[in-house]
Amino acid sequence: MKNRTVSPTHLGALAFLAGIALPVLAAAVDPGLWVYWLAFLFLAALLLGADTILGPRLDRLGIRLELPRQLHVGSRSDAGLLLVNPGRRSISLRLKVDVSADLEEIPELRTAAASAIETRVGLPLRPRRRGTVAVEGVWLEARGPMGLMRIQRRLTVEKSLFVSPDLPGVSRDVIRFFSSRSLQHGVRVERHRGDGTEFDHLREYMPGFDIRTVDWKSSARHAKMLCRQYRAERNRQVLLAIDSGRLMMEPMAGLPRLDHAIHAALNLAFISLHVGDWAGLLSFDDRLRRFCAPVKGPGAIGILSETASQIEYSTRETNFTLSLTELSQRQIRRAMVVVMTDFVDSITAELMVENLTRISRRNLVLFVAMQDPMLLDEANHRPTDLLRMHRGVVAHRLLQDREAVLRRLRRCGIHCINALPGEITPRLIDRYLEFKRKEAF
Repeated sequence: MKNRTVSPTHLGALAFLAGIALPVLAAAVDPGLWVYWLAFLFLAALLLGADTILGPRLDRLGIRLELPRQLHVGSRSDAGLLLVNPGRRSISLRLKVDVSADLEEIPELRTAAASAIETRVGLPLRPRRRGTVAVEGVWLEARGPMGLMRIQRRLTVEKSLFVSPDLPGVSRDVIRFFSSRSLQHGVRVERHRGDGTEFDHLREYMPGFDIRTVDWKSSARHAKMLCRQYRAERNRQVLLAIDSGRLMMEPMAGLPRLDHAIHAALNLAFISLHVGDWAGLLSFDDRLRRFCAPVKGPGAIGILSETASQIEYSTRETNFTLSLTELSQRQIRRAMVVVMTDFVDSITAELMVENLTRISRRNLVLFVAMQDPMLLDEANHRPTDLLRMHRGVVAHRLLQDREAVLRRLRRCGIHCINALPGEITPRLIDRYLEFKRKEAF
């Protein structure tokens, strides 16, 4: 559907408003001047009409919208608006795109549609949440040659787009990880250090080797001393448990906490699959919602990303008892269980601590929580007035309660990460590689 509207600009409105003062002047000076006032109004109306007629015909302008097939949460994608001007003159345009609430607002754009040339205008699209978003319409605005009239046209689009987890961002993080010498060295140490329990290869004995590693049968067969070299055991299982309850819907650093957790979980899944382990993914709120058993192989990351894209935002309170009990029933083999959740204070975290302690008896549990940058800022900011002081005291008390819960979890043998959203992924990978080297799971 196409809508076209015409309205006066500020200059055109001022031209008419100036005519209001003329009758007052005519009554004060000479009543016969009203004729000139009518002439002025007629001239102003004539100029406005001429500006409208001579203005650009936006209904003749060819418009086509190019949209990407898929968007990724938190990542910017470029769409394109193609304009074809069949006229002989270039048209200066102002553009405004209407988008749904889950897309960041696109600022007003200015461009010139050249004559007989296709003009492309880039539209930056950055979704705030996963799910379905829409580009609803495009507003075009041009002005007449005298600048008195504003001509607008609205093109209704109603194009829906699906927003998935930020897989390109995960790929960039993984490439950055493997391109770093120090981090890549950590992976090599894990594979070839020789202090694991899984057999890797035979090597000729050299002075200083542990005599207990000598393979006497192979040595007799080859007529030389051969030692068994080991590596950290592969085929371990990593289970990523993501809380999708009410607290994880709260925005942090531009995205919901849930999406930060999904991004970090997919990064760890990619690394664990690369070094030969199995990776699984699940989400829970008041009960277990999504469950992907640990998988391995070339298509595993696709399966996990598909499961992650199906995790829904929930307004339900998280029930750790039901969710973690079902997790224990489904995951029989010992695994590294990464629980990504959040809590408010020590009272609401009581059941969380109890159930995490229970599953840590059979698994290696890594608890991951996100620090709120705004809360840290309030706690560390010097108060300038009484209100700011009260806010700082409350923030400091919340941080103390949070640290008390983390200390209690550590005393129960649960490993903890409490970091800002941007710091979670590297710390999570470092901790995973540390557990691999120590064969903790």
